[in-house]
Amino acid sequence: MDNLEEGLRWLDQAEADLKTAKDCLKDQNYYASAFFSQQSAEKALKGFLYSKGYRAIITHSVTELLEESSKLEKVFKEFLDHGKELDRHYIGSRYPNFYPKGPAYKYYTEEISKKCLNYAESILKEVRRFLRR
Repeated sequence: MDNLEEGLRWLDQAEADLKTAKDCLKDQNYYASAFFSQQSAEKALKGFLYSKGYRAIITHSVTELLEESSKLEKVFKEFLDHGKELDRHYIGSRYPNFYPKGPAYKYYTEEISKKCLNYAESILKEVRRFLRR
């Protein structure tokens, strides 16, 4: 059974997270921008899967969500490298003991933030295509 309404609810939150990622980039909070980019892609893909009738999605991995989504729509396979990059920032951007020396935020640059934002936007664009028909 499809559940477009639930999918759109998740997509709406994904859009809000994408805006937050952009705001963080503008404010030079690069670590937060990378994290919210990951969150945006994760929630968009969960929205896609919920819209297709999925009921319980446990993972936070963008890569795993892309793999599952590609079982329904092959186009999502094209974004697997994006998912791998975004997954690096789910934990790494938030915990001071992730990197060998110093807090995580010091390891983030504008370039990393922009790459994550671009990847998340690409995934959202594809999900929108399926949910906004």
